[in-house]
Amino acid sequence: MRHWRLEPAHDLGLALSERMRSERRESGFIETAAHLAWWAAVGGYLKTIHRLRVEGREHLPEDGPFVLVSNHQSHLDALVLASQLPWRLRVRTYPIAAADTFFESPLKSAFAAAAINALPMSRGRAGVHALQTLRDRLANERCIYILFPEGTRSRDGLMGPFKPGVGMFLAGTSVPAVPCHLIGTFEALAPRRHVPRPVRITLRIGKPMTFEQMANLREGWAQIAERLERAVRGLAELDS
Repeated sequence: MRHWRLEPAHDLGLALSERMRSERRESGFIETAAHLAWWAAVGGYLKTIHRLRVEGREHLPEDGPFVLVSNHQSHLDALVLASQLPWRLRVRTYPIAAADTFFESPLKSAFAAAAINALPMSRGRAGVHALQTLRDRLANERCIYILFPEGTRSRDGLMGPFKPGVGMFLAGTSVPAVPCHLIGTFEALAPRRHVPRPVRITLRIGKPMTFEQMANLREGWAQIAERLERAVRGLAELDS
């Protein structure tokens, strides 16, 4: 049994603009209320407009920490993945988003933080420190992360290779990675489209994978990325 312990928020003392962009951000009352309202609307939207179908929901762990790893075709992807988690987990669920895209302005930062609960991932040299912070938080705070290891949305609907950065979150830990595959999100809201189309979306969820014996080194990261890519591609091939 885990003992309850009162601790100060890790983002205590940060100015609002800094807090929105911090990988240590935690949800307060306002954010939690916004999440509840947002996800109630998202759930209804996905069910009615996109007739969302989910296969393999039984593979989702009952509690964190774990990581949902998926192909990336659309801005709808993170919404579909997070919508399948129970309310008690959603407040600890964080899509990892590019800081230079989703947190480049105060308005975008407010939406990314308050609505979808995204955490920023800086690119380049600054990203190394941010990634280590996110890795520590994942293991120590029972978080759930949503990761898209391709690094960007597909421009043609095809899945690209996974980058080794996903392995840096998981190597040498017991944190499960859950491979997922999305079908239909590209047709519903491809890059450069601004209005979604009422296309059916299917989410396939595979069995969790762990990488405790994998070295937390560049070679281990690459092997993890390759294994997860094969698992996600395997879910796509269930149609054939």
